[in-house]
Amino acid sequence: MGKLLAIDGLNIVRRVYEASPEPDSADKADIALRHALSSFRKLLGAHAPTHVLAAFDYGGPTWRHALYPRYREQCAPMPSFLRDALPGFHAKLAGEGLHVLMLPGVEADDVIGTGVLRWLAEGRGEAIVASTDKDLHGLIAQGALVWDHFKGEWHDDAWVRKKFGVAPELLVDLLALMGDVTDGVPGVSKVGMKTAAKLLGAYGNLDAVMAGAGILKTPLGERLRAEREMLYLSRQLVQLKTDVRLGVTWNMLAFETF
Repeated sequence: MGKLLAIDGLNIVRRVYEASPEPDSADKADIALRHALSSFRKLLGAHAPTHVLAAFDYGGPTWRHALYPRYREQCAPMPSFLRDALPGFHAKLAGEGLHVLMLPGVEADDVIGTGVLRWLAEGRGEAIVASTDKDLHGLIAQGALVWDHFKGEWHDDAWVRKKFGVAPELLVDLLALMGDVTDGVPGVSKVGMKTAAKLLGAYGNLDAVMAGAGILKTPLGERLRAEREMLYLSRQLVQLKTDVRLGVTWNMLAFETF
């Protein structure tokens, strides 16, 4: 059986870059990308995959921006020094035997979601996602595992339940209810993680929450009703797109350990 390692490339690169307190510069970008390349090598050595999907954001507007123009409105742009150095970094990854995937109109999360679910549906073996992105943890419900490279720990069904208070299959509904300030996902006002988890625990899923709590004559019920449209838009925004045309074959993603 095979083993797919799906790497959220910018998740690693940006975290390594931002870990340094130094001001933005070409030298900072160069040092960060050297450390990021080391991180990639450690991932490959530790997990010994047969196939690797190295996904990066293409940049520019995506299908989520078409749904909600304010999506990621508050996100700081990538530092220009880092952005300019990325093509060279991608070339180095290619030199390591990796096939970098960046597709316009979608995010790296969508590329990973599509690839991982396809791999698992075809019964090709285990799938590991290297990322700290909470959106990707929903893939655990389909049989994937998430590896936090920075903490050196596995995230599985039990981890998600302890961290978020819901099962992985309900993570999308939880994120829709609570929103995400970083990504500009509105959610429902005054609903945080604990309240969202309690609602889902009591009613079962987002539709059931709206059919139950959403009809109550309470401040929460009133907010759910008043913000229903934004709530369902939020669910669309946090849901992975899993039918992306990747334009690659498994043979192209095959990885040989030297």
